[in-house]
Amino acid sequence: MITSLIIESPLGKIILKAQKDQLTCCQFLQRQKNCFEQQTTPFLLNVQKQLDEYFSGQRKNFDIPLNLLGTPFQIKVWQALQTIPYGETQSYKYIAKKINNPHAYRAVGMANNKNPLAIIIPCHRVIGTNGKLTGYAGGLDLKQKLLQLEQKYK
Repeated sequence: MITSLIIESPLGKIILKAQKDQLTCCQFLQRQKNCFEQQTTPFLLNVQKQLDEYFSGQRKNFDIPLNLLGTPFQIKVWQALQTIPYGETQSYKYIAKKINNPHAYRAVGMANNKNPLAIIIPCHRVIGTNGKLTGYAGGLDLKQKLLQLEQKYK
C-alpha cells in the first residue's frame, strides 16, 4: 500500500510517498491540487521530522530507507549523488566519471531530472562544469535556495 503526506517546508509544500516503510517520493508541489488522500504513518512522520531538521540546519545526512524506482542507469546516478557532501557541489561531468561513464554527463542530467527524491537524494548539489547553476526539476530558484541553505549551516 502506498501512503502519502503533504508537508509544509520553508520552500513550499512537499509531497512524501512511501511503500512498506521505504520512501518512494519526495517532491516539491508546484501549483498542483491535493487530489489524493493523505495517510500519515509513523514512517512518514519520521521523514517529515528529518526534513524539518534539514531545513533548520540540524541535519546534514538522512537516515531514511529508500525504494529507488528507476532504470539501472538512473539508480546508479542517484546513488552517486548521495555521496556529494552537504554544502558542496559537483559537476554533471564529475558524476559521469564517478559512475564510470565519463561521456554520459548529459544522461546524468536527465537522470537528475527524474530523481523522485528531491533533497534526500541531493540532485540540487550538481552544477555545470563552469560552476553555474543548471537545470533543476523544482526550478533554479529552489536549487539556489537549497544550496544557500546548506552554505548557511555548513
